Amino acid sequence: MYIKQLTLRQFRNYKKVELSFHKQVNVFLGENAQGKTNILESIFVLALAKSHRTSKDKELIGWGEEFARVQGEIAKKTSSLDIELILSVKGKKGKINGLEQKKLSEYVGAANVVMFAPEDLNLVKGSPQVRRRFLDMELGQISRVYLHHLGMYQKVLKQRNHLLKTLQFGKGSKEMLDILTDQMIVLAAEVTIRRYGFIKRLQTWAEQIHHDVSRGKEKLEIRYLSSTDVSEDKDLSKIKDGYYQTYQELREREIQRGVTLFGPHRDDLAFSINERDVQTYGSQGQQRTTALALKLAEIELIYSEIGEYPILLLDDVLSELDDYRQSHLLRTIQGRVQTFVTTTNVSGIDEQTLNQAAIFHVSEGTITK
Repeated sequence: MYIKQLTLRQFRNYKKVELSFHKQVNVFLGENAQGKTNILESIFVLALAKSHRTSKDKELIGWGEEFARVQGEIAKKTSSLDIELILSVKGKKGKINGLEQKKLSEYVGAANVVMFAPEDLNLVKGSPQVRRRFLDMELGQISRVYLHHLGMYQKVLKQRNHLLKTLQFGKGSKEMLDILTDQMIVLAAEVTIRRYGFIKRLQTWAEQIHHDVSRGKEKLEIRYLSSTDVSEDKDLSKIKDGYYQTYQELREREIQRGVTLFGPHRDDLAFSINERDVQTYGSQGQQRTTALALKLAEIELIYSEIGEYPILLLDDVLSELDDYRQSHLLRTIQGRVQTFVTTTNVSGIDEQTLNQAAIFHVSEGTITK
């Protein structure tokens, strides 16, 4: 899979841009704050209908404009797709081959991307929210069913929290709380079992990649820290039973607190190297190797799921990796994955890769090839 062409209208600092790309490597070269990251962000937004940098879509729309448009021509093994995302103050809508999709969950997945940016190093040492976002973004690309259940779960969770806040002050209906709880248990179980399966598959790839990057000295393990007991011998009904029992036990405490205390929205990931917790005891190098292994594992997992490699976006990340990790990253993806790189200089890119790359110079929102 690769993106042939990209068209932007009123996206960030770009009024109008039309770009054609190399099938292998595309380098955006320029000083900081010139608009390099905005190009990679637009490709990410085109694929996932949301930004990796902000949750506010209005920030993606050019200053003083009412809408932004991102359009791309995606080449796959057996077909080409024209996909388009339009963002406005009223919302966003996605089109595939000119046909507007009824739901964004039906749009996401038409193109697949993996983003690796400096903030992704926080996957290991950052907050649980960062890791849940990672889970939801990456799993959502390969499973529309997961996106549907996650969206419904978040909707019911919001309603339940609102009701709990009302009950906290002696108002509202406890019968309605039971109804919302039953709905949430079904959705929570669906989200949980898919997350668990995703992490088990990701572990398979990440363990081998980390073994290679660490020159065979370290073993990486990733665990999904679920709100309820989940393992390979736990089916959907058993997970539902676990949630039901816990919600019954926490019912009065949740009313007192006015918030849902339990569920996938509070889950986390744990990483260990040679059975030692990386978040707590890992060196900065180990934390970065873990993040790198996760991103490279994503690429392989997506390929195993859909039969095509995703598009890789490297946003100023080479400068954050030492020479050995840079070389391993570029060697792993070379010739297989269309890659976009932003950088202030090309010293971190080997000569063989550069010789095959299209280089774009970016200055004050102007792009020259």
